[in-house]
Amino acid sequence: MKKHGLAIGLERTGTTFYLTLKVVGKLTHDDYSTLKPLVDNALASVPRVKMRVFVDITELEGWELQAAWDDFKFGLKHNKEFCRIAVLGNKKWQQVASKVGNWFTSGEVKYFEDATIAREWLYEQGHK
Repeated sequence: MKKHGLAIGLERTGTTFYLTLKVVGKLTHDDYSTLKPLVDNALASVPRVKMRVFVDITELEGWELQAAWDDFKFGLKHNKEFCRIAVLGNKKWQQVASKVGNWFTSGEVKYFEDATIAREWLYEQGHK
C-alpha cells in the first residue's frame, strides 16, 4: 500500500500569508479540491496579499494528470500574490521542476535540500 497525504498550514502576518505544504505520495485532484477553497477563502478578505510558500516535496512521487492541471490553474489564479516559494526536495527532477516553476510565477521560486536554509530564505525580510 502506498502512502498518500497532504499537510497544509496557513499563517498570516499583516498582508503576508505563509502557506506550508507537505506532499506525500502522488498529488491528486482531491488534494487540490481541499487546498483551493482553504487558500481562496483565507486570501479573499485581505487586499494586496503577498504569499510566501514552503513546499516539502521530499516524499512526492508525482502528480495525477488532473492534479497537474489543477496546479497550473491555481498558480495562474494566485500568480501576482506569490512573492517567494521555497521548494524542499531531494531529487534532481524536483530541482528541475522548481526551475520550470519560475517561468510561471511572478514570485521567486528557489529549490533547497536543507529545510532550515529554505525557511531562513522564505522568512527573510526586505523582499516583496
